[in-house]
Amino acid sequence: MRARRRILAGEDRSGLAHDNDHSPRNVYVQPSPHPRARICCRALMKLAEYQDLYSKLETAEDIDFLAENAGYDRELLLVIHTQRVVRDTTKRFYRVKDQVRRLAHQWRSGQSFVEIARNIAFPPTLTALMILEQQKVPRKQFWRYITDPTKVGDPKLRRELEEVARADIIYSPEGSAKQYERGRWGESKLFAWLDERAIEYRTEKDLRKQYEKTPDTLLKTPIEWDGSKKFWIESKATFGDPVEIRRHIRKQLLPYTDMFGDGLVVYWFGYTEDVDHRPPEGVTIADGSAFDEGGEISVAVPKLAPEVVTVRPASDRVP
Repeated sequence: MRARRRILAGEDRSGLAHDNDHSPRNVYVQPSPHPRARICCRALMKLAEYQDLYSKLETAEDIDFLAENAGYDRELLLVIHTQRVVRDTTKRFYRVKDQVRRLAHQWRSGQSFVEIARNIAFPPTLTALMILEQQKVPRKQFWRYITDPTKVGDPKLRRELEEVARADIIYSPEGSAKQYERGRWGESKLFAWLDERAIEYRTEKDLRKQYEKTPDTLLKTPIEWDGSKKFWIESKATFGDPVEIRRHIRKQLLPYTDMFGDGLVVYWFGYTEDVDHRPPEGVTIADGSAFDEGGEISVAVPKLAPEVVTVRPASDRVP
């Protein structure tokens, strides 16, 4: 792997050492025993460091290599690897689909889905989906097969789909479930933080019938932070690089500001700190460490004593 060769050759990695050490908690992995493991959970990152990691995270194997040899947290590396794969897949999807007849011929000639996917640097799950659709397998049936290969009658096809599910850590059912779980984890952290302060709020689920676009939490009473009152908080269980943040501004943060006023977005895995992301006026970008004990927002909005806090069910939080 090129990433391995670059590091083993002693490539300059000056972007790895920063003065500030912010540490968002992680629910998926144990802290790395590597002596530089403090790097792994830092929430803020220079753009050059992010780009360096992004360029090296070509495969799932690169996640383990960088975690073991550079001290980064595996979940953070998985988040950045996922960004790279999803963006590349989106960019190349139709170009690959235009080749599906040739790919299907390769599969019928004996190559496996995973081999074909590796040769074209494309997710195995989507490669198998395209090929089988070309073979007249309905999309819904494919997803039933890949979710539960025991439903596949043909032994060879069953083995190949099992191999696809193991090889694809992003688009397989297990990979998709982990991404969903990561999102729910971020929302749970935000809900817990608000509950500890007895701040009443409505969730996206509560708001969905009333509004077309909804933040994760709309506060009944705004909190004071960064020079303005924040009426909503959006949770992002990802890393905020310029591409990610621009997309979120366009699709979510600007509409939220127009509908609800000033707000706050938290990137639990951090964001690039040396870039002017130009959020909408009145919107603050925060990293996960700001919500930790002693973090800036937690200090500005302290939690109540345990005997004062009353946590009510979501359906009863705000009328």
